[in-house]
Amino acid sequence: MEQTPLAFRTHVSIFGNTNAGKSSLFNKLIGQDMMIVSDKHGTTTDPVTKAMELLPYGPIALTDTAGLGDFSEIGEKRIEKTDKILERTDFAIYTAASDSFDENSYLEMKKQFDKKHINHLLVFTKSDLNTSDLAAKYNDAVFVSVFDDNSIENLKKVLEQKLSEIKPADDTMIGGLLPPGSTIVLVVPIDSEAPKGRLILPQVQFLRDCLDNGMKAVVVRDTELEETLKELNHVDLVVTDSQVFGYVSSVVPKEIMLTSFSMMMAKMKGDITKLIQGANAIKSLKDGSRILMAEACTHNVSHEDIGRIKIPKLLQKCTGKKLEFEYYVHHDFPKDLSKYDLVIHCGGCMINSRSMNNRIEFCLENNVPITNYGVVLAYVNGILERGCKIFEK
Repeated sequence: MEQTPLAFRTHVSIFGNTNAGKSSLFNKLIGQDMMIVSDKHGTTTDPVTKAMELLPYGPIALTDTAGLGDFSEIGEKRIEKTDKILERTDFAIYTAASDSFDENSYLEMKKQFDKKHINHLLVFTKSDLNTSDLAAKYNDAVFVSVFDDNSIENLKKVLEQKLSEIKPADDTMIGGLLPPGSTIVLVVPIDSEAPKGRLILPQVQFLRDCLDNGMKAVVVRDTELEETLKELNHVDLVVTDSQVFGYVSSVVPKEIMLTSFSMMMAKMKGDITKLIQGANAIKSLKDGSRILMAEACTHNVSHEDIGRIKIPKLLQKCTGKKLEFEYYVHHDFPKDLSKYDLVIHCGGCMINSRSMNNRIEFCLENNVPITNYGVVLAYVNGILERGCKIFEK
């Protein structure tokens, strides 16, 4: 569990007004003095996320946010960053000091939680003070004191119960699409972007997923694919790196289903059906159409970069149009989509499901189609219909 990437953890975020004791609570929950604690307002300036294990629930990502209620110019910028955390929060803790509870602030924040369908827990700090009135009114709240380890342990137990009640996201790439015992060939080309001795996260995750679901996985490079297929008696599915989609499709017999790691990751993280539908917008692109390329990770750009080099070249060749591309990286995403004709998102392996789904819904609410790297590469290679067959099952 300790090695579970942040993108595959349940994201729990701590919200509340300045000086509500958020950072002190954060430190106690993770068991480390990560955050500086002070009586001075606005000590926490930027959100901080720490991976931790909440037993027996499992791996979570705990985030401490800057305090609400600071209306200075700097405070407003901090609140903007705090608002962005909501986009990737699976469960929220609203922290309030027992001796200075601002009920209106809590109710306003509760509206935000409800709007984004985020379950939350109200936690009162400084429980060593007189809290009888609050306990009577908010009987579902949890009362803690950073000087009382038992109260912190109780909070962890309640949090574990609350998280267990949340309907789990689709946390499998292949489970439910094929029965146990199926044979899957994984095509992993080795190029300049593949660090020596390592596979990229979608490939590792898919391989583990095959093992978890009792499926046989055969891993080969694209150069050994044709020979491997001849050696195997039966293959149910071939999953390939998107960059060799065209070549792999020409080698794999038509009766064998084919898709990509990127599309499989998108299926697990978001709504693959909506991403496939978004590819239809490619037909309507014109000279000067603006495309937003959303990359969920930061990385060095090489001559083989899929998002910066290959997709732009292939799209312009496919459409015959001169297109304009803009890039947003990691958790950055524009608030105004009005100037874009299409959003093309990466596989999303470095962001969680809630963040990915929020981006998809935000695009559709603004009438901007959104699709995915793997879907686009299947489209430009003329094999999108084939690449989608596995999801129809």
